[in-house]
Amino acid sequence: MTVYLLDAALPFDYEHRQREALTNHNRLRIGIVGFGKFGQFLAKRLVAAGFEVTATSRRNYSKEGKEMGVQFFADANDFAEDHPEVVVFCTSIISLEESLDAFPFHRLRRSTLVVDVLSVKEFPKRLLLSKLPSELDILCTHPMFGPDSGKASWEGLPFMFDRVRIGDEEKRQERVDKFVSFFADQGCTMLEMLCEEHDKKSASTQFITHTIGRVLGVMDLNKTELDTKGYQSLLNLVDNTSNDSFDLYYGLFMYNQNATEEIDRLEKAFESVKKQLFDRLHYVARKNLFHDIPEETLHELSKTNGQQQKL
Repeated sequence: MTVYLLDAALPFDYEHRQREALTNHNRLRIGIVGFGKFGQFLAKRLVAAGFEVTATSRRNYSKEGKEMGVQFFADANDFAEDHPEVVVFCTSIISLEESLDAFPFHRLRRSTLVVDVLSVKEFPKRLLLSKLPSELDILCTHPMFGPDSGKASWEGLPFMFDRVRIGDEEKRQERVDKFVSFFADQGCTMLEMLCEEHDKKSASTQFITHTIGRVLGVMDLNKTELDTKGYQSLLNLVDNTSNDSFDLYYGLFMYNQNATEEIDRLEKAFESVKKQLFDRLHYVARKNLFHDIPEETLHELSKTNGQQQKL
């Protein structure tokens, strides 16, 4: 009987090893460059999903890495020589070029996939194409959420990506699919588009949102007992945008060539609304002052006044 019991355990051990081998086959070794707030935020999810994660940064985050199961390398050379399959740059847009110049790409395996996660896309795309060795693959992405907005769940949150330069080999294509699938498995809304298209659209959405939030923040709005739902939404907008650094906001402006046009449109729109208000105010004031003058004349006076203001 004892022999039979031992024999019965063999299939279970075999199946367990097969499942483990399959898991390891589907798992990517992902290295993160820039292990600050967003880098750690991303690493936690990757580790929880079963990926092997390493990291390096200018500051020593060995303690933080150990706590979340991430191997931290203080030296970028050691990080590169550990040969991650995917290297994700989680640096700020302002420091990206400096980080690329300092990184030892020659110590990576040829064909390593390099990914960025910045909020603007055309500038890093051009930078990666010009700085990286031609044998490395490039994937530009924008997870349109962060440690605050994605704290509880990523369900329904947008994830944009552009396969900028991926080798033809099946293995390299599959590696990109595995990395992108991680975000799809987390519930993200997947948006595959060119970096240039992303920047054009995000200037009208993300940059304007941050601009309005920061302008309202300067106004120092406060909660009151008379708050409407609309006003509460404005306060929430201020909170959401103020949690992001000014460097991030500046990056949205400086490194997206469409941002200048959008801020001009915003200014013109404000002036247009302001003019409508003051034109109506002038009309009402004149009507009270000159109540005996016919309405047609008052309209002509308001129209003339508006033309003079333009001049």
